[in-house]
Amino acid sequence: MKKIFTKIILTALSLFFFTNLPETKAQVYDKLNMNLLGTYDNPTIPPEPVYGIRYNGIWGWSNTVGQEFAILGGGDGVYFVDVTNPANPLLKDFVPGVRDSCIWRELKTYLNYAYMVSDDYSPNSFMIADLSYLPDSVHLVHNGTNILERSHTIFIDGNKLYCASPKGGAVGNGGTSMAVFSLANPAAPVLLRRLNQDYPAIGSVHDMFVRNDTIYASCGWDGLFIYKFNSNNTFTQIGSLTTYPDQGYNHMIGLTDNGDVMVMMDEVPNQLAIKVVDVSTVSNPQVVSMFKSSLGDTPHNPFILGNDYAICANYQDGVQIYKITNPVLPVRTGYFDTHWQTPMGNTSYGYLGCWGAYPYLPSGIILASDMQNGLYVLDATVALGVGVNELPDNSNAVNAYYNNLENSFQLSFNLLSSQNVKVEITDMTGRAVYSLQKDFAAGKFNFNVPAAQFASGIYVVAVVSDKLNLTEMVCKQD
Repeated sequence: MKKIFTKIILTALSLFFFTNLPETKAQVYDKLNMNLLGTYDNPTIPPEPVYGIRYNGIWGWSNTVGQEFAILGGGDGVYFVDVTNPANPLLKDFVPGVRDSCIWRELKTYLNYAYMVSDDYSPNSFMIADLSYLPDSVHLVHNGTNILERSHTIFIDGNKLYCASPKGGAVGNGGTSMAVFSLANPAAPVLLRRLNQDYPAIGSVHDMFVRNDTIYASCGWDGLFIYKFNSNNTFTQIGSLTTYPDQGYNHMIGLTDNGDVMVMMDEVPNQLAIKVVDVSTVSNPQVVSMFKSSLGDTPHNPFILGNDYAICANYQDGVQIYKITNPVLPVRTGYFDTHWQTPMGNTSYGYLGCWGAYPYLPSGIILASDMQNGLYVLDATVALGVGVNELPDNSNAVNAYYNNLENSFQLSFNLLSSQNVKVEITDMTGRAVYSLQKDFAAGKFNFNVPAAQFASGIYVVAVVSDKLNLTEMVCKQD
């Protein structure tokens, strides 16, 4: 088993209606190296009665002439929003669902088709829309239950549609843990295989990431299972990770382009760490680091850019960006908390804030869905340009992490001006275990704090002067 490195950081009208909210006193966003470009919200959507959710899944699509669109799941259906001008998102069409007050709605695209599923109770339906008519409208080509009625989420790899815990239609009313459909005819998917035909012990697949027919299946309380979908339409298990640190309900993973590193999120119970997993040997996945944006954070959905960046959608803390080029040392380079109603790090658990964050449009903008506030169009240019262990030059900032190899806390901070700074490390009882106060010139500073004498646990690192108050959290884990 490899050593585990942990870093925990605390920083603290078309068809209906659209609003491009300025950053006013009513909307003050916690953010770093990310900026708000535009928003969309349909204020007539009522919150569903259980959790108060109005929006859910998010995806993006671009046509052959460079126009870009957000596909936004809502409690009442799916919204198609033109974000070609990100400062002025415009609703172009709306596809109503069979039922409203949906908690879950997920969306993916293949060629010029959008596939839309919901996991809410019956009546429900599987919907397919032809997007080639945008920016005028979308054309619904399927809305029924004969293929399937419900699915928690979907993933498309090549010309195959993978469905997590689908029910109804071709898979049967009793459902299955996962099913694969052919998209040879994109408007009429055909069932190829159910996972329980080969592996009946897996009761549920919550989500999956698939590349070249290799399936990384998040199986809830059972952990992670890796399968190969073979050319004869059968499954073969090739790896698993069923016991790991800070384990909970395995919700979703993202994979680097080279296939060596996976970012994995456990959603329940709340406030679990995000795991970075070495999957270069697919038969033997190993957790190599863990991190949180704050103690109140709840991980939900990760998306990976290349081999370097994890775009993490966290309920209470919005969009969080980490550089994972060195997977044992993730470094946060930016964030934007979409749920302005509560401060980042809010420890009252609930389905509040960011559901997902789509970073793959050609323009590079990020589309984020907030469960209460709708669509956010974000500029993350700076956050995606900051290197490992680097701090932004244009703001006071601090990084801290525990280096297990050197048994030390490694601290770095950037000061915009010379000042007298106090650095203090306290344990979770508030007891100071380290303190330093001295004059620093403007610039960037790095130093180590020996930690051999510190017990394993969480520590608060505070960098304070009359001009700044920066706080991070570090977890020492042997």
